[in-house]
Amino acid sequence: MPVADLDLELDVFAGPFDLLMAVVLREGVNLAEVELGEIVVAYIEHLEEAGELDLESATEFLVLIAALLELKSRLLLPVVESDEEMPAPEEAVEELIARMLEYRRYHDAAGYLQTLFEAGRDYLFRNASLPAEFRRVSIDAARPVYAGARLADAIGGLLRMPETPDTSHIRPTVSLDRRLSVLRDLLRRRTSLDFDDAFGREDRLTQAVTIFALLEMHKRGEANWDQSELFGPITITPLQAAKEEVA
Repeated sequence: MPVADLDLELDVFAGPFDLLMAVVLREGVNLAEVELGEIVVAYIEHLEEAGELDLESATEFLVLIAALLELKSRLLLPVVESDEEMPAPEEAVEELIARMLEYRRYHDAAGYLQTLFEAGRDYLFRNASLPAEFRRVSIDAARPVYAGARLADAIGGLLRMPETPDTSHIRPTVSLDRRLSVLRDLLRRRTSLDFDDAFGREDRLTQAVTIFALLEMHKRGEANWDQSELFGPITITPLQAAKEEVA
């Protein structure tokens, strides 16, 4: 349970815990009149009802309640005359805010470390003994080899260019926005456009997306087309509104 969601019913305050912190920092409620023990009891009762303990929210609650206890003790205990001056209420508020910010930095650092830990759980490391074929000769008895042929065989595979991977199983993707840009660019430079001449060499998927782009331009009033017969050539022409917009 987040600390901010803890509802309190105190003599001097009723509401969520984060609102209590806000009014205390703004001196809307006198901290000396706040029963901090009742806050701790309310938090423990909620934990018992929930049946589980969230270490993150519990740590945040302990940090905040400890800071409030220290501030309240300074208000209640008599002031002892000493060379060291007691902090003013404004300074005490600034100190509390500084501690909360410091806790937040440690909290964020802990979250980052937890992320690294979770990412590293997919990798398992183990020590393995040297394979038998490599244990036939001791390392102390090994001698450097300068034979060119053996060195070439050892590192030749690293210098060989790998074969081009087969990507025929990957379905190509065609962007509708890209086809719209191609059509508009062609119609800016021509008064008419033959579909087969411009896109006849493209694959079927690209041609289909180009047809959708042409329909989109017709809907927007940018272009029109003419096809006198079934399966005949398609002639695309820009509309006057499109010409004026380009001009």
